[in-house]
Amino acid sequence: MGIINFQGKRSNEQNEQNEPILVRDYMTKKLITFKADDSLDHVINLLITNKISGGPVVNDQNELIGIISETDCIKHISESKYYNMPTDSNNTVGNNMVTDVDTIDKNMNIFDAAFKFLSSRRRRFPVVENGKLIGQLSQKDVLKAALKIQGNTWNG
Repeated sequence: MGIINFQGKRSNEQNEQNEPILVRDYMTKKLITFKADDSLDHVINLLITNKISGGPVVNDQNELIGIISETDCIKHISESKYYNMPTDSNNTVGNNMVTDVDTIDKNMNIFDAAFKFLSSRRRRFPVVENGKLIGQLSQKDVLKAALKIQGNTWNG
């Protein structure tokens, strides 16, 4: 008589763990957002105070219109100092934000989101539903998901 199965009987719990882990389960919903007419000084203060590297820019209807980051602020400061111009001349989010923003779907699998981070070299993706900002997924959120998965299913 031959061996039928080396692994033995499998429990039903494994089927439950195969549920996809989605962006919506790990995205940040309480966001610090900015308006186009905010000053860069205001942005820099909030970035430092809240220990974040950037955030979404929305209009009055909470529609995503851009992203402002530390890099955008540094670029403005650097250019104004280099050309010996006062920092107030273009000192608004609207003049310095990135408007071509990649977003991510709330129903995307977290592993597909991880690949999107790797291929795009972005640090965050806004999550938009019906044109409205509903959250943001950062690389740190993906790491949190990985730790939870490791605690439940990975051996090690």
